[in-house]
Amino acid sequence: MPPRSPLPRRHGLDAAWVRTPDRGPAAPPWSTMGAWLEQRLHADAAVAAMLAAGRLVYADGTPVRAGDAYRPHTFVWFHRELRAEPAVPGGLPVLHRDERVVVVDKPPFLSSIPRGRHVTQSVVVRLRQELGLPELAPAHRLDRGTAGVLLLTTERRWRGPYQSLFEQRLVEKRYRALAPVREDLELPVVVRNHLRKERGVLQAEVVPGSAPNAETLVELERVVDGLGHYRLTPRTGRTHQLRLHLLGLGIPIVDDPLYPDVREIDVDDFSRPMQLLAAELAFPDPVDGTPRRFRSTRRLGALADPVVDAAG
Repeated sequence: MPPRSPLPRRHGLDAAWVRTPDRGPAAPPWSTMGAWLEQRLHADAAVAAMLAAGRLVYADGTPVRAGDAYRPHTFVWFHRELRAEPAVPGGLPVLHRDERVVVVDKPPFLSSIPRGRHVTQSVVVRLRQELGLPELAPAHRLDRGTAGVLLLTTERRWRGPYQSLFEQRLVEKRYRALAPVREDLELPVVVRNHLRKERGVLQAEVVPGSAPNAETLVELERVVDGLGHYRLTPRTGRTHQLRLHLLGLGIPIVDDPLYPDVREIDVDDFSRPMQLLAAELAFPDPVDGTPRRFRSTRRLGALADPVVDAAG
């Protein structure tokens, strides 16, 4: 683990760090810190400009200079350059806040955590700054395209107890989705199969013949303008589970950008939100045993616009 960062947080995020390798029996291939950083960070940053501006620092806060002699086992801290991210529409209403948790009604297109090209436009970064909670972190995750109820813990000490609820399947989750209607499909139905998601691959897949690791109860609530309003109750939490289970039934979720086919969409195009909503979350509080239940204020068809400001 690195020592304490000499740089303050920026946008609610800790500084990044890298460490030079320990010196081996042979002479290192770099004579200067600048040469090592160019090789280590070339894909992530304009290293020469960062060195010239003093934006890479040692543990004591001293700027790293390009010509500094190479030092083995040395930590270097820096803040990554961030692109100008357009604001995600739909607001981020707080449904509930207390000493231990914050519950929000996430709009579609807003990442739960800072990732890739979505950093400032993420739930964690926005709320750490807005609420003054530097240790705020999600107890579970929602896909960037999924709207609805997201539970976060206020401090590191509460993270384990609330994350364990999801690991132990003690959380009751309800989703809603818009999808086509199949007259020949008998509902309700429980879908069980084995899902696998490979790192770096956009789509997950069903693995035929393998023991089921994903289960969802699918119910049709009503039909409006030719589209079904479905209630989904997942009993497991595999990546893209609900999307794949509806696809497997021949009723893919409306405006899903990945299923059945990957659509080429600009990263800042917010025009067609996927019609999947994390509608309800219920669980026994792991600290005091209090029954907790939270409901989204959003509605399918207009997910970027909360209907009311009420809590669940």
